[in-house]
Amino acid sequence: QVQVVESGGGLVQAGGSLRLSCAASGSIFSINAMGWYRQAPGKQRELVASISREGTTNYADSVKGRFTISRANAQNTVYLQMNSLKPEDTAVYNCNVVGGLPVPGRFVDYWGQGTQVTVSS
Repeated sequence: QVQVVESGGGLVQAGGSLRLSCAASGSIFSINAMGWYRQAPGKQRELVASISREGTTNYADSVKGRFTISRANAQNTVYLQMNSLKPEDTAVYNCNVVGGLPVPGRFVDYWGQGTQVTVSS
């Protein structure tokens, strides 16, 4: 059993900051990439940012320069620092953990329950 738990969402005014955290625990063989997705009402889920185990990062164009993803491998934790927030950042943010399996090249996705981020104008 694997648990992925997010925290740090909330309500903030435009221009403000929030920091999301996500911790994975349980029967995890290994962890590869970790990332954050978001879904706003009426829109498709989109990748916000991801980070490989080695620290290579990838960002959606809409958040580049404002959001920073980081991870602590020893704690199986990933963070998303969100600065200069805009109303269009309002969404449910989900943590994604790509877990390795004992079979080489095989992976499994784990997801958190989601945390709401609301940015008021």
